[in-house]
Amino acid sequence: MSAIPDFNDRSLSLGLARVSEAAAIACAPLIGRGDEKAADQAAVDAMRTQLNKLDIAGVVVIGEGERDEAPMLFIGEEVGTGNGPGVDIALDPLEGTTLTAKDMPNALAVIAMGPRGSMLHAPDVYMDKLAIGPGFAPGVVTLDMSSSERVKALAEAKGCSIRDITVCVLERPRHEDMIAEIRATGAAIRLITDGDVAGVMHCAEAARTGIDMYMGSGGAPEGVLAAAALKCMGGQIFGRLMFRNDDERRRATAAGITDFDRIYTRDDMVTSDVIFAATGVTDGSLLPGIKREPGFVTAETMLMRSKTGSVRHMRYRNPVA
Repeated sequence: MSAIPDFNDRSLSLGLARVSEAAAIACAPLIGRGDEKAADQAAVDAMRTQLNKLDIAGVVVIGEGERDEAPMLFIGEEVGTGNGPGVDIALDPLEGTTLTAKDMPNALAVIAMGPRGSMLHAPDVYMDKLAIGPGFAPGVVTLDMSSSERVKALAEAKGCSIRDITVCVLERPRHEDMIAEIRATGAAIRLITDGDVAGVMHCAEAARTGIDMYMGSGGAPEGVLAAAALKCMGGQIFGRLMFRNDDERRRATAAGITDFDRIYTRDDMVTSDVIFAATGVTDGSLLPGIKREPGFVTAETMLMRSKTGSVRHMRYRNPVA
């Protein structure tokens, strides 16, 4: 019997870029068309088709939802040819379905891959999240701090005025008090309507994006994807699961969660080296969106490896009928 091959992040990385490219290009004709479900389905179909061409024995640990909710790329689905290393896969074929339907900035196709057992099997519940970029000592900011304390601590660590700090927050009614508290410090807020994986990633390139910190509650699966991105880009992220009812607690238990109050760090959510690919769907601060012109389609992908800290920007131009 031949030995199971090890996770070779270098050889798999280009294949992963093709996966996110395929998803982004597939939903491009639906940008601005107002149909979220159609755009998401196009991305899912293309991503699954491309994943099944890779020589991996992959399992989707962060996906489109439970099997009875998602016919493809559901949590637990096996993907790949089966002739390769066992890997965990976290994905969002279209992170920002509403952004795509409305042709708003920062929609992405994102996917992360690591060795089997390396990613938190986060249930589909809310997670309280806090993220900052690289270069800061551990514990500079924590989830146990108030929003205003986090802003003040980060400004002190950066050696700047609080007024020079910008925080990214999802625009939701549940965040109104937090937004008011942050603004009372004198810090600025960049509100986003969707796409908190991109929101967290912005922190890792603050000089380019103007975002210093991300905070607020959003989907736990997106928290794991964001942790995979920061594992490659550098930075800190903290997450604590939030439960609204007993059904959500049961789902967490089924996913293997035993400590409901645990605060997860980046390296708790992603315990080993990973590769991460994101392709722009609509124009954004991190990546340009898909460009369609007569006879051609162009996509740009950010491809990252945590083992080396490498970040590649790859431009793909392909003839189309």
